[in-house]
Amino acid sequence: MEKSWWKESVVYQIYPRSFMDSNGDGIGDIQGIISRLDYLHELGIDVIWLSPVYRSPNDDNGYDISDYQEIMDEFGTMEEWEQLLAEVHNRGMKLIMDLVVNHSSDEHQWFVEARSSKENRYRDYYIWRPGKDGKEPNNWGSNFGGSAWEYDERTDEYFLHLFSKKQPDLNWENRALREEIYKMMTWWLDKGIDGFRMDVINFISKVEGLPNDEVKPGNKYASGSKYYRNGPRIHEYLQEMHQEVLSKYDVMTVGEMPGVTPELAKLYTADDRNELNMVFQFEHMGLDNGTNGKWDLKELHLNDLKTNLSKWQTELEHKGWNSLYLNNHDQPRSVSRFGDDRQYHYESATMLATLLHMMKGTPYVYQGEEFGMTNVNFPSIEDYRDIETLNFYSEAKEQGESEEQIMASLYAKSRDNARTPVQWDDSLNAGFTSGIPWIEVNPNYMEINAKKAMEDSNSIFHYYKKLIQLRKQNEVIVYGTYKLLLEEHPAVFAYERKLDTQTLYVICNFYGERTTVDLEELNGAQLLLSNYKKDETNEYKPYEARVYLVEKQQ
Repeated sequence: MEKSWWKESVVYQIYPRSFMDSNGDGIGDIQGIISRLDYLHELGIDVIWLSPVYRSPNDDNGYDISDYQEIMDEFGTMEEWEQLLAEVHNRGMKLIMDLVVNHSSDEHQWFVEARSSKENRYRDYYIWRPGKDGKEPNNWGSNFGGSAWEYDERTDEYFLHLFSKKQPDLNWENRALREEIYKMMTWWLDKGIDGFRMDVINFISKVEGLPNDEVKPGNKYASGSKYYRNGPRIHEYLQEMHQEVLSKYDVMTVGEMPGVTPELAKLYTADDRNELNMVFQFEHMGLDNGTNGKWDLKELHLNDLKTNLSKWQTELEHKGWNSLYLNNHDQPRSVSRFGDDRQYHYESATMLATLLHMMKGTPYVYQGEEFGMTNVNFPSIEDYRDIETLNFYSEAKEQGESEEQIMASLYAKSRDNARTPVQWDDSLNAGFTSGIPWIEVNPNYMEINAKKAMEDSNSIFHYYKKLIQLRKQNEVIVYGTYKLLLEEHPAVFAYERKLDTQTLYVICNFYGERTTVDLEELNGAQLLLSNYKKDETNEYKPYEARVYLVEKQQ
């Protein structure tokens, strides 16, 4: 396995709108981020992934970009962004930016031109089609609900938007568009950034003809995803991007790829294919979805999680690379989702962190995860801001679902669970802003906040620090092979990692009841880490996690 800095790194995702506000307007900003860099350095972070800070009308909180080379006024100026980059580098950390090029904003100059006439030179930068029998060009649905097509009266055609209607899809078939994107990427890399996280990058190649898909019973529109996820020219485009841009820099790339399999991930990330370094896959994020998708709640079965994560670990063992995450700006808080955020808040948060950080791949920490931020239960739909959440609420209401049922789905799965402001301390608005926050702060900030966690040496924060240090001190955690242990154990997720003379054993009790674990291999092993006070019997307490190291003499 070839060694690389990005394989040995721990990444921290900043969602800037909710991270830290420096000027009291209630919205996080670049100066706010700069003011907290020492905190991230203290945690041991190597790479910061900054969610979009580009100019945007904010229909989808910055993922609808109207100018790729300007900074959003609410966040600051380009000079401030340059200061941020310098300050990150001064602390020995790296910065990667979000690359959102499946779609732009409908307020981007390209689209303003494109919709002005069918003859405009930018028309073909987007995907336009005439209607069929007075209806949309096909039956695809948007990922945010409703149709994936929007009618444009001026030119009597529809444009495709796989997300919001203010996010028209770019037409990657057009070589001139691709060259504009490569030029823009080069511009950012020349400024000194250290790579890109690429938003839904495996959606950029659509099947020719954009055929109709099968509509599931009870739905108005079809998914259509089999015609645009991992499409026919995706590898060609990524290899071209690598050749034209990425190969010229020592950078890290991670592609967000819904619907990717391990077989495909190997094609995307194998060293010899010159595409990307790693992908974000979503299979484990769908294990608690019912048959009707994310809002249809289902309990997670440990066996499903073991099978799924182990499959990704073993299949990408020698070819490709994993990204490891349980939280991000699109997912609910993992301690509320997979743990117990009340009775066993510390224990379940640290168990989940241990399970993830000891695996093979690059771990990602999402803001607030490192001190155990939880889901929020807002009393009313008026408190929510996320477009996907609001669209689901109105559609579910139309279909006659009860308020109680709808709110239960939001409490469990709304993206706003991850977007409440970071809880820095127990002062007003959790120290996030001196103004009125753009979205309400989680009311539990008096108890759960960064200041309190930093002051307590037995906190979730200090546990994350230890996990990150262990990865830096033990190559077995980065490069060792993976093997699932105790496959049939109903309550325990255990695995080993092996490199040269070292074997690491990771044992996690996934539930709130005591259980026993018998592993002969642990005889003479050294306990490296545990989320309980040292007590090495074979009985594991609720959500207990232990990491052992066995060193064989050469």
